[in-house]
Amino acid sequence: MQIPKPTDEVKELFLSVVPDAPGVLVKPMFGNLGAFVNGNMFAGLFGSSIGIRLLNATTIAELRAIEGTGPFGPEERPMGGYIALPPAWHSSPDRVSEWIQTALAEVGLLPAKQPKPRKKKQ
Repeated sequence: MQIPKPTDEVKELFLSVVPDAPGVLVKPMFGNLGAFVNGNMFAGLFGSSIGIRLLNATTIAELRAIEGTGPFGPEERPMGGYIALPPAWHSSPDRVSEWIQTALAEVGLLPAKQPKPRKKKQ
């Protein structure tokens, strides 16, 4: 599977809307970017697609009802629990920011993810 790379414009948009908040970290993932809070991913890029993770059934339904949303990640195996924001919103950073803030608030309530223990070299 070929993993698409984001354009510089989409990277800049993503970095501009991810809040600089306690516990938030943006890091590269497979040539794309992921935004994490306390070790849990709440937003990410997959090529030119911006996706967010929501936990509340009401906000999930609200976002899915918006035209242009869809699965996030590889077409043959989308990431469960994540929704791609409409590509048309790339020209509306405030809308992207609003939903990323919602994802941060919801995922921020999860317990901090514990790092996996490293395997010993044999």
